[in-house]
Amino acid sequence: MSFGRVVTLANGSKIPQVGLGTWLSKPKEVENAVEIAVRNGYRHLDLAMVYGNQDEVGAALKKVIPSVVKREELFITSKLWNSAHQPDEVEKELDATLAQLGLDYVDLYLIHWPIAFTPGRGLFPSHPSLAGQVEIDNKVTLVDTWKAMLKLPKSKVRAVGVSNFTVEHLKGIIDATGVVPIANQVEAHPLLPQDDLVAYCKEKNIHITAYSPLGNNLVGKPKLTDHPIVQEVAKKLNATPAQVLVAWGAYRGYSVIPKSVQEERILSNFKQVELSQEDYEKVTSIGANNRTRFNIPLTTNTPVWDINCFNEPEEKGATYKVNIQ
Repeated sequence: MSFGRVVTLANGSKIPQVGLGTWLSKPKEVENAVEIAVRNGYRHLDLAMVYGNQDEVGAALKKVIPSVVKREELFITSKLWNSAHQPDEVEKELDATLAQLGLDYVDLYLIHWPIAFTPGRGLFPSHPSLAGQVEIDNKVTLVDTWKAMLKLPKSKVRAVGVSNFTVEHLKGIIDATGVVPIANQVEAHPLLPQDDLVAYCKEKNIHITAYSPLGNNLVGKPKLTDHPIVQEVAKKLNATPAQVLVAWGAYRGYSVIPKSVQEERILSNFKQVELSQEDYEKVTSIGANNRTRFNIPLTTNTPVWDINCFNEPEEKGATYKVNIQ
């Protein structure tokens, strides 16, 4: 079992430190995965409209609420997709998410990306003249969307936050509204420690949830779980490499949402181990001169999002940049 640790958020609510991620989970697999997870102690579920599987999550929730768990014992996060950043669209998409899940409220609702698409033409609206690209809406700003998030009724969403935001994006919405997001969900693993972002979030009491804590192989690099140092620490602790990487994120104070649909891995990812400072520093060392961001919109998405989100070297040629305010 996990240590049962929770992290207290700025609004006083408690988020379980280890949750189940549902990104890149194939249809028909998620319902089973969520049911297995909840029956085995998971209380934190991470979801999103764009994952295309919230209806399956809803079907699983019907099987476990209230027979296994009360709704208020679960911490459920979902996310506003890029094609609903326009202020009039924000609550409509939240309502659609709640309908898919069969719930009255979510515990945390995040702006999924600091990037807006044209609304009304599906999740990935095709660019009218550039084949293979989505149409970016560069008129709506992050501040516009954040203000709309702040107006969502507390009966439907207990707290609001963001995802994939940089320090610059966070400063922009905080300076404009005076309201600090409860959380920022970002890609976080030893190859992408983002110490400057972590320090800023700590200063502002913004909780970090780590997605892709095991890295991923979207860009064809060796898997983090196969790294010799991760393997070495895992052997020493009689743990799996995945457990070591989850522990690395937990050591840094994140909540961590490893994704799996296989029962054995769902269970083992939840069995926490503790890193000593020595082991933590050893695992951290694998990021030295090896910084890697796996999830860059411009280079990893099809259709292409022609926008510079993170100021990575790979994004320098993008047509658009994030429209903060």
